[in-house]
Amino acid sequence: MNLGKINLMEKFQKLPSGDYAVGLIAKMNNYEFKIVKFKGDFVWHSHPDTDETFIIIEGTLIMNFRDRVEEIHTGEMIVIPKGVEHKPSSSIGYKAILIEPEGGTKHR
Repeated sequence: MNLGKINLMEKFQKLPSGDYAVGLIAKMNNYEFKIVKFKGDFVWHSHPDTDETFIIIEGTLIMNFRDRVEEIHTGEMIVIPKGVEHKPSSSIGYKAILIEPEGGTKHR
């Protein structure tokens, strides 16, 4: 990774077109900072060994849990603890920064 500032909007513009794309933008210690854009319904899943953080840059993420639903809007974030089953979805789409341990999660 290069030393210097990272322009998030430029990184989002370079993602492939479509409803889903993810790209690695930085690493810090053993953590990866990824940008993701998503529209639709993901699958129910959990991460047994790692927490996962979503920081919403634009749009609304609907985070479904087995016992409740959380709406995360522009400027908000959510941390999903390891082992907690969840299903991200969004009818309008969202752009987010995803923070997770290096090599911790494989995305579709």
